[in-house]
Amino acid sequence: MRIYLDACCLNRLTDDQSQPRIAEEAEAVEQILRLLRAETIEWLSSTALKAETANNPDTVRRYEVEVLLLLATNTIPLDSQIIQRAKELEAVGYGAFDALHLSTAEAGNAEVPLTTDDRFIKRAARAVGS
Repeated sequence: MRIYLDACCLNRLTDDQSQPRIAEEAEAVEQILRLLRAETIEWLSSTALKAETANNPDTVRRYEVEVLLLLATNTIPLDSQIIQRAKELEAVGYGAFDALHLSTAEAGNAEVPLTTDDRFIKRAARAVGS
């Protein structure tokens, strides 16, 4: 199975775990990383994910995500098709990085794009429902 984890998923591991939802999502990400280490799943990353991570002003959190990115099975570089698809997704309301993550996941044939971002989830649910 090919998955794509966005920055929100990866950052969930260093979020405040005192809220039950955050703790549950962090545990889910940990389980995904265990499956990755067991070579049960394939993790597609992207240069967009690396760029978004590099923008994190919290040096500790940025470093922890950068270390996780080393575990990715494949890192997909941005190309003109991915960028064009991202522009189409932005035009219907996705944020810039969300659009890049989704278009990269599509280009890499990810079976499951994962996020913990509520706005991203709501936008995707509206797109599927229309």
